[in-house]
Parts: sequence; C-alpha cells; structure tokens
Amino acid sequence: MTRTALITGAAGGLGQAATTLLQSRGWRVAGVSRDAARLSGASEQFLPIQADVSTGAGAEQVLAACMEAFGAPPDALIHAVGSTLLAPLHRTDEDTYRQTLAANLDSAFFTLRAYVQAALKAKRPGKVVLVSSVVARVGVSNHEAIAMAKGGIEALVRSAAATYSPQGIRINAIAPGLTRTPATERLFSAQTAEEQIRAQYPLGRYGAAEDLARAACWLVSKEADWITGQVLPVDGGFTAVRPMVRAR
Repeated sequence: MTRTALITGAAGGLGQAATTLLQSRGWRVAGVSRDAARLSGASEQFLPIQADVSTGAGAEQVLAACMEAFGAPPDALIHAVGSTLLAPLHRTDEDTYRQTLAANLDSAFFTLRAYVQAALKAKRPGKVVLVSSVVARVGVSNHEAIAMAKGGIEALVRSAAATYSPQGIRINAIAPGLTRTPATERLFSAQTAEEQIRAQYPLGRYGAAEDLARAACWLVSKEADWITGQVLPVDGGFTAVRPMVRAR
C-alpha cells in the first residue's frame, strides 16, 4: 500500500529534500507553498497545493485537498514552513514580530490542528514532525522573536503528543542548527562567515537540508513508531557539546 505524506513549505530547502527522499522510498507527497510557481509539476507521486497555512482556513484547505486526492488523511505530516529572523529585541518592530510568529508558531498550530482533526474524523493514526531550532534550546544573541516562536513549537509538540497518543498520533520535532539553504544564504555573505559558522559546531560543519530531511523522514517511518513528544536536535552537537577552540 502506497504511503502518503503532506509536506508544508515544500518549496524550501528542507521541504524539497524531504519530498525527494520520501518519493525515492515510494511515498506519494502533497507539497504546499504560498507560491505555486516554486513547486514541481503535478505527477502521480506529487500533488502541488497553493495555500497559506498560517491561517486556520488555509490549513483546512490543504487537508481538504489531500483528502480529495488521497481519499484519506495523509499518513504523515512534515511541517517545514517557517522563517528566520536575526534581530535583537529592541530593534524588532511589532509587524516583524507578528510576521515571525505567524510564519512559525501560527502555521504549526493551525496545520497540526487541521491534520489531527482529519485523522480523528477518519479514525486513523498519524505521524507528525514540526521544526524547532537550536535557539529555542540555548541562548543565542539577537534571536529573541524566533527563539520565542520555536520555543512555543516545542511546547506544542509535548502537549499535543500527550493529548493524541491514545489515538496513535505521534508528534515530534527536529531542532536544527544553522542549515545552509536559500533562506539562510545571506548569513554566509561576509568573507569570513563560513569559517566562523563552522567553528561553532563540534562536528566542524554547518547543516545541509538533506541532514534535516533524513531526520524528519526517520521520525515518520516505522523505525520510530515508539517515539512521540520528542524534540530531536539535528545540530552537529551545537546544543550538547562544547567545540574545542585552539588559540592561534
């Protein structure tokens, strides 16, 4: 039986990598983006959906499209919608703050709610991966708004996992370190930026979208069937290990 997945933020680095990996394993994928032009063309294995899941109506629209195409709720949800914000608290205006929460926390809440409602109505189990960040787990300067949003996602994971585990709905998250994607490319623009970023990570490199995709796809696989309510760091040791820095 063909397994099905819903991937939001499917035009981004993680979304594209997760789509490619699941399709290589025989999954059918519904991919969501606000910009339909950035999604791959429709095929038997891929269903493009244009929607904004930072609203309840947008998230419900996505699940309705999945139900129509698959005949049932997707077996798995990987919610890869999000944004980054590098700005100190005193320089974060109200509009930017609210946009950050909408893109990260609101989208996670509404998409998870729509998915859970569909799974409960169909009396089916489910597998969910949300995306947090290392900045929700350790203090990193100039990340107040995004750290707050990602911290909310981790709290959502634990509470929802407790609520819906009796129905067989597993809910976990990954917490990436800095991952080089089109959304973060500006952070690498300075001449010495790449060297400085690598030095922060005990394993000596920053992340790639494929690192995150492998972790997310493992969490929705049968191999992770006894795991729920967890936040898995995918960060090269950033939050657990102090890198050795030699004086020059």
